[in-house]
Order: sequence, then structure tokens, then C-alpha cells
Amino acid sequence: MRYTPDADAEELRATVRAFLDKHLPVDAVFAELRDDRGWDAGVWRRFAGELGAVALDVPEDLGGAGAGIRELAVVAEELGRVPSRLPWLSTAVLAVGALTACDDAVDLLDGLLSGDTTATLAHLEDPAGWDPATVATVAEPGADSWRLTGTKTLVVEGASADLLLVVARAGDELGLFAVHSVATGLTRTPLEALDLNRQLARVDMARVAARRIGAGHDIGALIASVLDRAVIALAAEQLGGAAAALDAAVAYAGERLQFGRPIGTFQAIKHRCADMAVQVEAARSAVAWVTACADEEPEDLPAAVAVAAMTCGAAYRFVAGENIQVHGGIGFTWEHPAHLHFRRAATDAVLFGDHAAHRERLLAAIGVTTL
Repeated sequence: MRYTPDADAEELRATVRAFLDKHLPVDAVFAELRDDRGWDAGVWRRFAGELGAVALDVPEDLGGAGAGIRELAVVAEELGRVPSRLPWLSTAVLAVGALTACDDAVDLLDGLLSGDTTATLAHLEDPAGWDPATVATVAEPGADSWRLTGTKTLVVEGASADLLLVVARAGDELGLFAVHSVATGLTRTPLEALDLNRQLARVDMARVAARRIGAGHDIGALIASVLDRAVIALAAEQLGGAAAALDAAVAYAGERLQFGRPIGTFQAIKHRCADMAVQVEAARSAVAWVTACADEEPEDLPAAVAVAAMTCGAAYRFVAGENIQVHGGIGFTWEHPAHLHFRRAATDAVLFGDHAAHRERLLAAIGVTTL
């Protein structure tokens, strides 16, 4: 089993990093905080369409590159270094992951792959986590379409996505439904979150017109698979964010003078940076294992996903916090980018399940029964 990206993946990394360095420097990321939309539509179309960042692991016969999870993780890691608002997680990971599994929904992919439209998955009703048994949103057949009534919460980019893929109960089974953002009866409310560049929303539906997709599929299993994909991408993003925060801390420690010499020569700062580096390398190992399992050893995937979620989430929170400490007073200011990683790390820590939920999943995967 190969644990490292190959030459093609590293070339992809260099391409993505060069694109982000050019189009999303720190000033552009701060500008997203002041923009109603949250991102530059032109940059998104180039990133999604010209770079092919949305179509990476889409099968070639559907217009994609036919790559694997390793390549998806490379893009996620590079995006993690730049905590931007680009709707890649919602569109390329959540929505595309669901649509490629549905033979009757491939027509919805075209706009996403080109960057002309964005999408997301609206599955969660209980903030505590995904459980098919808790789905209360109802889908009723109508004369010309299905009608959805219910509420979803913590929907990533739920207030801005052009297309929502909604999980609802159709009779005795779960169904997946495509809802357009302009549908009558659809209300989308942004939620307050610590990370201002990762929008979460509440979605209310009152007999909203919808198209059923994925007929014949076990929707509960499909959503579980998409969420595994999302946790892997998020873990890679957290790795990238932690690595960027470490780089920033080391660079500042080398240039900030105290008592006539760089603060990086002081033992306390050396120890902080060393501890940060250990956390980053632990996260790197976890991402290498989970991506290898996803592409080659799916039987080990449940344990690997849980380990990646716990390891990368903890690493990002720790390194982002230590980066602020190394920077001292300036790290707490609104003008400094250190807080962008701190906010992202705190929000990501509970996005697809908290530490306790992933720990329980790991114990179940390795056959340990808890009391």
C-alpha cells in the first residue's frame, strides 16, 4: 500500500499552490470577509473549471479526471494553507461525492465541474451528528415534482449554494432530492460561526419543489460514504492549515528580535516550535494512512477515518493556538492572519463530528466495546 503521493500528485500540489498564491494572497482572503458573496466568482470558475479542482476524482466517462482520494486530499491540503471562502468543500467533496453515486443525476454535474454553479449537501437535522433515524424532513409526491417540508442545520455554504442535495423521508425510506436555490418556500439563514470564512446555514423548507435522485440506492449508506469522504478532505485541510501556521511561527521566530537576538534562539520558543512540528507530522501520517486506505484498503477505512479526524483536528487546534502565542500581542489582532487559522481550526473540530464521536467510531472499528 502506497502512503505518499506520486509525481503527478506533487505536480498537482505545485499547480494548486501557485494558483492560490497568485489569486488568493492574504489580502484577498481578508477581502472575502467583507464581501457579501464571500468569494470571487471569477477565481472560483478558474479554480473549478480550468484547474479541474472539482472534477479530480470524478470518473472520466462523467467528465472528470478519474483520480483518487490522494489527489483530492492534495487540493484540500493546499486549500487549508489559505483559509479561504471558496466553496470547494461543499461542492467538490459533499455534492459531487453524492451526485457521482447517483446514475440518474449525472446531468447535474456539468455546471459544478465548470464552476458555473455551486452545490452542497443538506443532511443534518440534529447538531449532535448524522443519524438516519433522526431524519424528519418529509418528501411528498406531487403532480409535477416532489415537495419537501422540514429543516436542516449546519449546512456548509447552505445560504449561498445554487443547488442543495437534501435528505428526506419518502414514506418508509430515505430519499435524496435536488433543490434549486430559487425554489419557492425555501428559506436559508446563515448561522453565526467562529470561522467567518466557512459559512454554515439553517435551511427551512415549506413544500419546496424537488427532484428525486439516487432512486434504488441505500441513501443512508450513500450519505455515510460521502461523510467519510468529507472527513478525509477536512483532515487534509487541517493538515495544510497546521503546516501553514507552523511555517508562520518559525518565520516570525527567526525575524522577531528580543534583547538583540531572534526569539527563535530562546529555548521556550524552540520547544513550542518543536511541539508544533511533532503535531504536524502526526497529522501528515494520519492523512497518508487514510488516503491510502480509501484508495487501496477500504476494509481499514472506518478506523483510518476516525484516527485522521482526531489526529488532524487536535493538531490544527494546537498549532493554530501556539502560532498566536509565538507571535505574541500582534497575533491577537484582527489585521494579522494568525486568527484565521485559529477560527478555522475551532470550527472544523466539530464540523463532521466531534472528538468524542470519532473516538467511539474508532473503538467500534477495532472491536472495543465501551460501557
